[in-house]
Amino acid sequence: MMMNDAARKIAAVAPSEQHYREAPNNIEAEQALLGAILMNNDAYYRVSDFLKPIHLYEPLHRKIFEVAGDIIRMGKIANPVTIKTFLKADERVGDMTVSQYLASLVSNAVTVINAEDYGRAIYDLALRRALITIGEDVVNIAYDAPLDMPPQSQIEDTERRLFELAENGRYDGGFQSFNDAVALAIDMAAVAKERDGGLSGISTGIHSLDAKMGGLQRSDLIILAGRPGMGKTSLATNIAYNIAAAYEGEVQSDGSMKAKNGGVVGFYSLEMSSEQLATRIISEQTEVSSSKIRRGDINDADFEKLVACSMMMQKVPLYIDQTGGISIAQLSARARRLKRQRGLDVLVVDYVQLMTGSGKSSDNRVQEITQITTGLKALGKELNVPIIALSQLSRQVESRDDKRPQLSDLRESGSIEQDADVVLFVFREEYYVKNQEPRDPHDPKYPEWEALFDKVKGTADVIIAKQRHGPTGTVKLAFQAEFTRFADLADPSFIQYEEH
Repeated sequence: MMMNDAARKIAAVAPSEQHYREAPNNIEAEQALLGAILMNNDAYYRVSDFLKPIHLYEPLHRKIFEVAGDIIRMGKIANPVTIKTFLKADERVGDMTVSQYLASLVSNAVTVINAEDYGRAIYDLALRRALITIGEDVVNIAYDAPLDMPPQSQIEDTERRLFELAENGRYDGGFQSFNDAVALAIDMAAVAKERDGGLSGISTGIHSLDAKMGGLQRSDLIILAGRPGMGKTSLATNIAYNIAAAYEGEVQSDGSMKAKNGGVVGFYSLEMSSEQLATRIISEQTEVSSSKIRRGDINDADFEKLVACSMMMQKVPLYIDQTGGISIAQLSARARRLKRQRGLDVLVVDYVQLMTGSGKSSDNRVQEITQITTGLKALGKELNVPIIALSQLSRQVESRDDKRPQLSDLRESGSIEQDADVVLFVFREEYYVKNQEPRDPHDPKYPEWEALFDKVKGTADVIIAKQRHGPTGTVKLAFQAEFTRFADLADPSFIQYEEH
């Protein structure tokens, strides 16, 4: 009985009632906008910040808009006469030649005032077409059920495409003109000029490090590596908090927020819980020992400092994800979500070796780490944010007399060195010298050890072993282990380094 009902429903849809659906477009709006631009070139600047040639539906309209834009940006006049030389002379639009069509666009042009409204309508229709394409792909792939794309992978891929569409108004990538690349470079210089400290990148809050690196550059993968006990997490936490605490937003023309100084920070803490991370930051800010905070061994004055600090920190845009063993695909999906919902300027991952790959190369750890670092580099470019990824070093460091790390110590971890734009090593000689203390205070070597220990106590080296955009070298910092705090040696809060 049920089969008969279904058959009747299908038969009820006569062929004459089936409608052909055309992709959303508005040719008249495109004609009106192009006419306005050719009549008065000022109309172009009303739409050029959001409308690109690819957003127009008709291929000829795309070409006209692109050529007009190139001519106008060169400071020349774009009109039917100057544009037609860049179009195919033998191309026809219905019964008209290209020259006649351009003339008709101007004769039927709208006013410059209406240009932005037409531009917005064209842009919205382009987004609808892109959404339809993504939706069709989702349905087709789900029906085909390919073995190389399980449902979770399809969800992550769809989320990535939707994110790119929401951020950029397109999702297909492709080549970028050199004009656009030059414009971006000039914009970066302008931002650096306006930003506090004159940095092209985001300030780490540690001036001696910024002086060598120019801040954290967008889309860079920054590897921060070191042996256990060197203070990798402490330095990453210090930098993350400094950036978030310095955040100063600026409203853009489209209503979105952009960081003028500092930034919104996402912190993936795969090793420590969010409470442990928060305790470290509170200890650093209040100068109350983290071990005392954990034991509750604090007086009323210290407790008041903790409460005041926690109230201040509630306003800081620092977001922590403490999921252990997260995959590169999951991390990417969550980072995209954070950028859409709260904004994102810097991403920190603590640490790479605790992440997992896609599962295809889990039997080969070197390949899996390679997959992770390649994924992080791609994510940094996609989100246009610097990514600080912490990494462990191989044990071969401990077998050498000179314990200072080298790039070769990263080679066991696949392509970390190749994928990284910057490689930083944290090295605290104090850690090794302390372990060499003679057991007997009367040992003849004790004074020599004591002199060396006093020299290195409270200091740390950040070794810039690789940097695509600048020099390599070593930055010496002050380190207070009790408060897990790194800072410039000239910082007056470090009494032992003040000049007397």
